[in-house]
Amino acid sequence: MQVQDVCRQWFARHERARDALPAVLVVVVAAAASAAADGGSGWHTPRAGATAWTALACLPLVVRSRWPLPVVLATLAVDLTHLARVPDFSLSPAASLVALYTLATRTTRRTAWTAGLAASLAITALYAVSRSVSPLAGESLLRFDLAIAATALGDAVRSRRLRLARVEARAENAERTREAEARRRVTDERIRIARELHDVVAHHMTLVNAQAGVAHHLMRTDPDRAYQALAHIKDNSRTALDELRATVGLLRQPDDAPDSRVPLPGLADLDALIGSLQAGGLPVRFERTGLVRPVAPATDLTAYRIIQEALTNTHKHARAAEALVALDYGADTLRVTVTDDGRPGAPKGPGTGHGLIGMRERANAIGGTVTTGPRPEGGFRVHAELPLALAPGNHPKPLAPKGP
Repeated sequence: MQVQDVCRQWFARHERARDALPAVLVVVVAAAASAAADGGSGWHTPRAGATAWTALACLPLVVRSRWPLPVVLATLAVDLTHLARVPDFSLSPAASLVALYTLATRTTRRTAWTAGLAASLAITALYAVSRSVSPLAGESLLRFDLAIAATALGDAVRSRRLRLARVEARAENAERTREAEARRRVTDERIRIARELHDVVAHHMTLVNAQAGVAHHLMRTDPDRAYQALAHIKDNSRTALDELRATVGLLRQPDDAPDSRVPLPGLADLDALIGSLQAGGLPVRFERTGLVRPVAPATDLTAYRIIQEALTNTHKHARAAEALVALDYGADTLRVTVTDDGRPGAPKGPGTGHGLIGMRERANAIGGTVTTGPRPEGGFRVHAELPLALAPGNHPKPLAPKGP
């Protein structure tokens, strides 16, 4: 196998040598055939004329890969002339057979079979005329069959090469597509994890900061309220750690030891969310309209995160006296609206804008929309429209398992 591979590689690099190899073999066989004595009684000196005709017919084969059709015409012309002049030499169409095979492997099927049939008829007819036999005689049909067989063999080789090329192309395309899909999934997962971390850190750390300020301010004047603020800090920090643990759990390998993973929050946890904000100094009203019914898990998490981010922004950036959270259950859509009455003036702190971007990304991922902007009467408004049930193409990969 190693010798074959070396030879194959060498001929692949030397096209002229590869093309000339069949010509050399045909000339050698023709010389040996011309040296065979009639009647099988012995050998004699090869007939130079017959060998020269064969060599002349094989000469165009040196460029058969580059110009297959002209080579067929050239070899056929020499072979037919040879048949007419030396009708008793049986190897005269051999060069044409090699040329027909090459043509079938290098051109279209229509071209190959047109040339093959024409060459078969010409060789058969001339052989029958030169030998004074019927075109339907066995020897005449043998020449016809040989030309057809050379064309068929070349066509089969060409078809096999095309199939292999298509298979390789599909494999390469599948590999590229798989790599691109893997990169896309990694990017999407990175964005989702970044969004989760932003929501958790922004919300809970904002509350911890506000409650720490309250505790610091009241530590000497009102120790009881300062103690309550410290208790809220403890609760919020524990909740933040639990949510961070659930988010970081995405990075675990399947064979890692199971650890505590809390369920991701949803609309059922709004009371706790609103209570934590109220404890941090932001009054929040909650309204629910429409027929309340279960929603898709992705919608449940998305709605919670949008409300959480909107209220966190209100508490952190707005000079608001109150915020309103409204849920409206429609026929197919859950409408989430968060508004505040923020008064004009400098915001409490600068923002990066990542929270608003994260809201839109979350909603778009499940086929929803989010609009944000200031209210004409003052304050800020966040409005989201989310599907109650997700379409088949809008089921994102879950961010963490539901349950421990």
